[in-house]
Amino acid sequence: MSLLLQVSDPHFGTERPAVVEALVRLAHALRPDLLLLSGDITQRATARQFAAASAFVQRLQVPRVLALPGNHDIPLWHLPARLLQPYARYQAAFGATLEPEFESDDLLLLAVNTTRWWRHQDGQLSRAQVLRVARRLASARPGQRRVVMVHQPLAVAHAEDEPDRLHGHALALQQWGAAGVDLILSGHIHRPAVTPLATGGWAVQAGTAVSRRVRPDAGNSVNLIRITASAAECATVERWDHDSSQGAFVRASMVPLLRPQRPADGVAA
Repeated sequence: MSLLLQVSDPHFGTERPAVVEALVRLAHALRPDLLLLSGDITQRATARQFAAASAFVQRLQVPRVLALPGNHDIPLWHLPARLLQPYARYQAAFGATLEPEFESDDLLLLAVNTTRWWRHQDGQLSRAQVLRVARRLASARPGQRRVVMVHQPLAVAHAEDEPDRLHGHALALQQWGAAGVDLILSGHIHRPAVTPLATGGWAVQAGTAVSRRVRPDAGNSVNLIRITASAAECATVERWDHDSSQGAFVRASMVPLLRPQRPADGVAA
């Protein structure tokens, strides 16, 4: 059973030091197998902010890290860098691969880069990305849970967040659902939620892990995802919220995710 810690939108440069320390303690206590960084790791993609984020990740002491960039991880005001080398600082800190994969006996996890240098906040999935991921999901071995991680969400739980959905979300939901996706993980909107998808699978949304850029109805939080071997469930998602009165992250909810019923549609060629 794999144990995944999803840390999204830490926005280093706006981090709360006490929350950072609490999250380090939580990671040491939980000892996850895999750390998932679902974008907006920095606030303004500066070298100093990436250095702070990298040092933080090392302190968590998680054996394997899968990261992808968010829209804040591309320089905003440095136009030559944004146009010519938008991911240079991100790649220096977190590796050259913008769409890493992880595979184990019980898990196939695909990270998909949804940022575009010409977009400020919105994310996008190309048709080529959608179909490539669908084919890879369809090739998963028996017993593997199929998980995709993006930055901007494909589905949202609140109507006011609808403008933040990815461009290309409809095709992706149809194709990935038909290919057997179990979970689609995302961040970006700083509001945690777990939502069933009509096309099959679940959308798992993370809040902001350590930033002061919280929403009025959602503070700092992370997700702990337990991949299960149950015939009825594909995973459980625990949301851990930072409690300032305790100076610690505490478990706020635990949601078992039933294995989705698959649509009859196939994967487009």
